[in-house]
Amino acid sequence: MYLALSDVAGLFPDKQGIQDEMVFHTITDHANTNQPKGLFVAINKESEDLLEAIANGAIAAIWDQEEKLPGYTPTYFPVFFTTDMAWAVNEILTHYYEKLDGESIKHMEITNFIFSNKKLLNKNKQSYDIAGILEKLTNKRSNDAGRRG
Repeated sequence: MYLALSDVAGLFPDKQGIQDEMVFHTITDHANTNQPKGLFVAINKESEDLLEAIANGAIAAIWDQEEKLPGYTPTYFPVFFTTDMAWAVNEILTHYYEKLDGESIKHMEITNFIFSNKKLLNKNKQSYDIAGILEKLTNKRSNDAGRRG
């Protein structure tokens, strides 16, 4: 079960762009990472990152509402705004983990989370929450891979 655009839209009331039915295969803070059907979490303040993320497969982004979106951002491109990126990542992870809770993922594809941004992980308590949920999701993925045959 993938994280859907509608899941993210429910967490972030401040948004722009289309709100079609789509799912995220990848969620990352790395613009230069291959992110098919990706949700890019723009933690860095470099506007070129969004263009690179889109080129690498991002189909939506989480953006700091204090930062201006680059002029090249397509009007249809879904962007969700937040004032706290660590909170945003924590909310997404918590929501997704709860969505998967109790589901049998034996033969189910799940969203791949790729986070290692030091700035994000230095946010006190939230970093422990984020690291813990990422570990649980990684364990679910590896347990699933071990059961496939």
